[in-house]
Amino acid sequence: MGFRVGILTVSDKGARDQRVDTSGGAIRELLAGLEAQVECYEVVPDELDVIAGRLRAWADEKRLDLILTSGGTGLSPRDVTPEATLAVVDRLVPGLAEAMRQEGLKQTPMAMLSRAVAGLRGRTLIVNLPGSERAVRHNLAPVLPVLAHALETLRGEAGDHVAMPEEVEKAAPGGAPAS
Repeated sequence: MGFRVGILTVSDKGARDQRVDTSGGAIRELLAGLEAQVECYEVVPDELDVIAGRLRAWADEKRLDLILTSGGTGLSPRDVTPEATLAVVDRLVPGLAEAMRQEGLKQTPMAMLSRAVAGLRGRTLIVNLPGSERAVRHNLAPVLPVLAHALETLRGEAGDHVAMPEEVEKAAPGGAPAS
């Protein structure tokens, strides 16, 4: 069974139809290999209550497996996506945001200014991404390999630990695949 996904783009200009959202399309493209179905998509303004309300509704009423936000993670006074996310999550998943920043730093030192967070609301994983299409691609790429396992774990469908192919090779003597 595939994963049910929501993409929430946070952009004042996008919400006023003054900017085309290309980050949402990039997210859809990157999720193609994940057996994910985008069930909800919306562009909302940089308003904490609006963002938090949509996250709550999509997690609690729509029961989405994954919500990816795009935008509102920088230092501008209007960038409030992390605060909205923190207001609705029960538990943080800091390793995802750390991995995204680490990968982003390979592209630009500005990545260290990201305030993106990731967390859980019930069985829904919420991950903040930057607003630009290019940054979305750079930030989502390092976490894609673990998303399926994370979502399966939240559904109760995964075991305690699933070795990634790279882990199996590293664990074997001499780097050869373990048998």
